[in-house]
Order: sequence, then C-alpha cells, then structure tokens
Amino acid sequence: MEKTFALISLGCAKNLVNSEQMLYLLDEAGYTLVPDPDGADLAIVNTCGFIDAAKSEAIDTILEMAELKKQGRLGGLIVTGCLSERYQGTILQELPEIDAVLGVGSFGDIVKAANAVMDGRGLSLFGDKNAPVEEISRVVSTGPGWAYLRIAEGCDNFCAFCAIPYIRGRYRSRSMENVLAEARELAEHGVKELIVIAQDITRYGTDLYGKRSLAALCRELAKIEGIQWIRLHYLYPDQFDDELIDEIASNDKIVKYLDIPIQHINDRILKRMNRKGTGGEIRALFAELRRRIPGLVLRTSLIAGLPGEGEAEFEELCEFLKEAKIQRVGVFPFSPEEGTPAAKMERPDEETAQRRADLILELQAPIMDEFCQSFVGKTIPVLVTDYDEDEQCWVGRSYADSPDIDGEVRFQGLAREGRIVNVAISSAEDGILYGEEADS
Repeated sequence: MEKTFALISLGCAKNLVNSEQMLYLLDEAGYTLVPDPDGADLAIVNTCGFIDAAKSEAIDTILEMAELKKQGRLGGLIVTGCLSERYQGTILQELPEIDAVLGVGSFGDIVKAANAVMDGRGLSLFGDKNAPVEEISRVVSTGPGWAYLRIAEGCDNFCAFCAIPYIRGRYRSRSMENVLAEARELAEHGVKELIVIAQDITRYGTDLYGKRSLAALCRELAKIEGIQWIRLHYLYPDQFDDELIDEIASNDKIVKYLDIPIQHINDRILKRMNRKGTGGEIRALFAELRRRIPGLVLRTSLIAGLPGEGEAEFEELCEFLKEAKIQRVGVFPFSPEEGTPAAKMERPDEETAQRRADLILELQAPIMDEFCQSFVGKTIPVLVTDYDEDEQCWVGRSYADSPDIDGEVRFQGLAREGRIVNVAISSAEDGILYGEEADS
C-alpha cells in the first residue's frame, strides 16, 4: 500500500537542505512525495523559529495542516526544525494536533517518526544539536543547474539579537572530504552553480583544522569539472584575511558577489550587539574588497531599530549607505527574540523600527536602479532557471543575483534550463534585466 507525504519547508537555505535530506530518507523508505497535503497520509512542516514573522508563518502553517487533519483530509502531522527545537518543552501542549515532533538534531529520524505516526503512535525526539553534522544524502529541490552546499552548522558568534546559537547549536564544520564528495555528486547531476552556505562560512574549518579553511575549500571546489559558479553566502566582516580575498579575486569560478551581513555601522550599537569589529573596520574592508576584486557586487543585511539606535545613529547608517553604494541590501525591523540579551535592552518602538526600515529601502532604491542600469548594453552570463509560459520568455540569474533575494534576467532565445548562456541586456526595470540570448 502506497504511503504518501507532503513536505512544507519554511525559512532559510540551511533548513531547505535539511528538508532535502528528509526527502531522500523517506524516498529510500518507500514513502511517496505528493505536491498537496490534502489527501496525503502525512504532512511534514519543517519550521523556522528565528524571528516573530517566521514563527507566525510556521504556526499558521501547522494550524492549516491541523484543520485538514480535523476534516479527515490528512492522516498525520509531523513538525520538525527550529520552531520545534526552540519550544520543545511546550510545542505539543500548545499545538496538540501535532503527532510527532523532531528537533534540529533529529532530522535523520524522520523515517522513525513517519512510521510511528502511520502506526498511530506519537513521537518526540530531540537529538544533540551540538553533535557533528550528520552526513545524509539529499534530493535536490532547487535545480536545475544550481544547489546549496552546506559546509557547517550552528554558530559561535552569539550576536546579542540572535537566537540561532541557542537553536542550532555551536559551530561545527563538515569535513572537507565530505563537502567535496557532495559537490562532485551535485556536479555529476548537472549542477553548474554551488551556493556555499552556513550561518558563517568565513569560520569554516576553525573547529576541525584549527585555522580558517574557506579559501582552501574554494580552491578544491573550483577543480570539480562541471562546476562553473561558486557563490559565497554569509561571510562575516571580522573573519576576512588576505588568503581569502586573494582566492576570491583570482578564482574565476567564484562569482564576484559577496553576502556580508553587517547589521549596522555605528560603533556603540555594534558593541552592544556583540558584533566583532567597528564601523571604521567595515568601511575599510569594503573599500579593500572593491580595490582588490574588480566588478565586485556587495550584499549586506541591516537591522533598523536596534537597541540604542537614536536618530543620530540611524542618520550615520543612512550616510554610510549613501557613501558605500552597496548594490544589494536587505533590511529588517528589529525583532526582540526571547532569551537573547538584546530582547531585554531599551529600543525604539516597532513603528519607529519599521519606519526606519522603509526609509532605508527608499534610500537604496535609486542605488540599486543605477546598478541595474549599468548592465544595459552589456552581454553577461546568465544561469537559466525557468521558462515563463505567460510571458513567453526564459528566466535566469546573473552573477549579481542570488535566488529569492535579488533580481532576475528575462530574455528571448533558444536556452535550456540549467545552462549558463550569454545574454545581451537591452533594458532594466524594477530590478529585472531584459535581453536576448547572444548565443542563439
């Protein structure tokens, strides 16, 4: 008898990798994935529990599944991931509709949980979140042509506003051998772009090898046949060294796009938030990176309304953005996370934090528009990700675009999904580049 399940993956790319591992384990155990939980034997919700908006989304999704179950249109409900880890002592009491719950140290137990629920039994498992990263195969769901490559788990930074170290555990690197083996397998399946991810990739190897090893890893990844782009996500500003900068500059496969979350630029706020380094050091790093890496696209994340942010501190942040002209910026209003030091600090009210976040987006809009316009008249490589039947055009990403957070390229031509093709850009509007395939 067929056993069916639907999987809803919420939150970040790291969580998606865990979802892909669960897909693999369930497939190996004879379960069949279906696109809709309505009518499935099981629904699995892999949750995020990072900020209030993510928690609300997770709870709303769980309640939607609970309603399907109540109506007899869904068999069992399993909840995994960060929300279950964060509230492991209360989640089953608060949401009794859940049949099984797994913490972030127990993704490998998904088949055990599924079998238990199919047999009418409940299950609650919370493995050691500080244990070495479990090596589990995965079913890549992002492609064709690109995939995330997770190189570490957890975080040791303990920023005052962030709950990740408490949820995901201490920093643990995967061995270089395991990372490279996975990358080779991805390449064999047609992956052209590896998006290297962790909560902090710049610290890769410090726990295993006693030194920063990201540059060495990138050198080895670049040797893999078939891999054309290596994209680096979440580099912390205090961990750059000359070896890494030189590797990024000289390695043709590393796309010249760096995601470096800074959160703020004011010295006093950075110190209160337990961020390493000063605003001056961030300015100097960005200038040095641009000097040594021609064509570099910088992306950063900011938080508006952090504890201690008055009008003067906010104005300093705005002035920095005007000067730095960072091409890609994400900004979030401060969300006080229970159990973190920042949650207890005095801070601007929610309305002020949101207003400041909106002002930053307004300030950034012309900077980003100017950057997009700079591509008009140029021919650039584009990774083809989709075909839009409605608009009858191909959709892809340039080196300057990371999935889901940046822009895209729409073009006509004879392309194929998963390939990297050259596109002549003729116009740009609202973050989208338009053009024609130059190879056709």
